[in-house]
Amino acid sequence: MRPDPLQGSASTRCFVADDHPAILDAVSRWIEDQDELELVGTARDGTRAITLIAQTKPDVALLDVRMPGLSGVEIARRLTASGSTVAVILYTAEGDRALLLECLDAGARGFLLKDAPLEDLVRALRVVGGGQTYVDPSLAGKLASASASTDRLAALTKREREILRMIADGMRNDRVALELSISPLTVRTHITNAMRKLEADTRTHAVAEALRQSLIA
Repeated sequence: MRPDPLQGSASTRCFVADDHPAILDAVSRWIEDQDELELVGTARDGTRAITLIAQTKPDVALLDVRMPGLSGVEIARRLTASGSTVAVILYTAEGDRALLLECLDAGARGFLLKDAPLEDLVRALRVVGGGQTYVDPSLAGKLASASASTDRLAALTKREREILRMIADGMRNDRVALELSISPLTVRTHITNAMRKLEADTRTHAVAEALRQSLIA
């Protein structure tokens, strides 16, 4: 059974990187005041951030999308490519759909606007630290295609929903195949079909849209 992201007994180890000192200070102080969160490091540029993430090994890294050196998106992409277990939440003042899809495609597990209440930030850290995906509620609608219909979304099969749920929990295709006793090719086929039905550009986009529509819990 996966841990409850809001009730887990262990602290979620968090790292924060933002090139705005006031934001970095406010977010860091807020995290330090939370019983179930532990701040393990901070940085004001992307180059320093990726170095410290490797050293501190946080559960979750909250990264500014645009920073000197390396962007938060590039850090997410590098961590994903390296097989790192660090879950990335990208933090930005912008909320356009193209940027959101770029962040999700880079492997980010969460996306949060900087004007979100700090309570939402804490929830995002806990949810993503618990192995799930978090998209700022005000941004979720940007993931939906204007032409998507309720009938199309409801057409997901039980197996497609099951696989999307496992992906949301951080499982790779080979692990999903092993758990369900099916071939990796079959897993990919189900994912492709789910993406088509949800009009999603990537599998992470499909997971986010399924979560938004409450098709998976």
